[in-house]
Amino acid sequence: MLKKIIRKKWHQFVRTPFLINAYLRQEGIKKLHIGAGQNILAGWLNSDIYTKNNKTAYLDASKPFPFPCDTFHYIFSEHFIEHLFFEQGNSMLAECWRVLKRQGKIRIATPDLDYLIQKYISPSWKAQEWIEKFNYQTIQTRAEMLNICFREWGHKYLYNAEELERRLREAGFEKIERQQWNASKHAELANRETRKDSKLILEAVK
Repeated sequence: MLKKIIRKKWHQFVRTPFLINAYLRQEGIKKLHIGAGQNILAGWLNSDIYTKNNKTAYLDASKPFPFPCDTFHYIFSEHFIEHLFFEQGNSMLAECWRVLKRQGKIRIATPDLDYLIQKYISPSWKAQEWIEKFNYQTIQTRAEMLNICFREWGHKYLYNAEELERRLREAGFEKIERQQWNASKHAELANRETRKDSKLILEAVK
C-alpha cells in the first residue's frame, strides 16, 4: 500500500510536471487526452488520475487543470465524464473550454442514456455488446441491467445528447454536433473511440 502511495505521489509531483513541460515545449498542434487509461495516443498529452505507466500525466479532471489558458487545439475524452458527479463534469467542461485555443475542438464519447432506456423497453434488451464483453450474461431482468449501467464501474452521472449538449453550452462551447463512432471531419479526432458502447459522441468548438 505504501509503495502504491509513493508511486502515485511520484507521478503526480515529479513525473507529471516533466511530461507536461516536455509536451508543451514541442512544436505543432497540441492535443489533450483526458482519461487515457491504457489507450495511449501518439502525439497527444495522455492524462489520467491512474498513472500506471511513464507515458501518462496525472490529471484529476474534477479540479482545475494545470495548464495555461488557450493551450490546446484539440481535446478528446472517451468513457470518462460519466465517472464524475455532474458538478465535477461541469467543472471539467469549463476547464476544457479554458485551456482550448480559440476555435479549438473537443470530442466527448460516453454511454448514451437514451440508448439504454430504449434497450430497457426492448424485447432484445440483452443484445448489448458490453453484456457479452464483460461477462454479464447472468443478468436476469431489465431493472438489473439498468442499475448496473448506472452504478457499476464507478459511474456517477449518465448523459443523453440533450443533457451533454446543455452542459457543453453552459461551459461556453458552440457548434455542437453529434458524431458517428470513429468518424469526424477533423483528422485529429477521427478513429479515436475504442469502446463500442460509446453510443453518444459530441464535438464542439470554443
